[in-house]
Amino acid sequence: MKNTLIATATFDDITTLNILVNSAYRGDSSRKGWTTEADLLGGIRTDEEGIRTMLENPAARILKYEADGELIGCVYLEKKDGDLYLGMLTVSPESQAAGIGKQLLEAAETYAQQQNCRAVTMTVITLRHELIAWYQRRGYAPTGETKPFPDDPRFGIQKQPLEFIVMEKRLPVSATPLV
Repeated sequence: MKNTLIATATFDDITTLNILVNSAYRGDSSRKGWTTEADLLGGIRTDEEGIRTMLENPAARILKYEADGELIGCVYLEKKDGDLYLGMLTVSPESQAAGIGKQLLEAAETYAQQQNCRAVTMTVITLRHELIAWYQRRGYAPTGETKPFPDDPRFGIQKQPLEFIVMEKRLPVSATPLV
């Protein structure tokens, strides 16, 4: 049995997070898993500067998943207008389909409730049908809103026109004790 830990990432994790995220989303290494974007986007998914910017945001945090001291998963969380935005949910291609993504998603939802958020929101590339279905099985629903994919090489080079679907999962309202 592996010793696992979900904790908040720090600046010391930047290099390892960068390697993990890019290996899971882009290039040949990403094709080992089912979450690859390699057929949709070229270039890198993120860089160390982008991850540093995420960690410097006081409204955000990155949760990391470690097994036996090895970083194999992460998720970006940012509180926005009473909701928690979830992005960059990542699991190493070699470790996918082992429930790690589900554990990170549950940790994100717990964090959102602790922050008194109304819902967890995210954007998913509309062509990622398997990923959208995975989120739907976990209670996320399309809001009907779409957003354009950024025309910015820092997020990847589009191999075809892309857009995002906005998905959301409403959280149960916390019972507030009467005083």
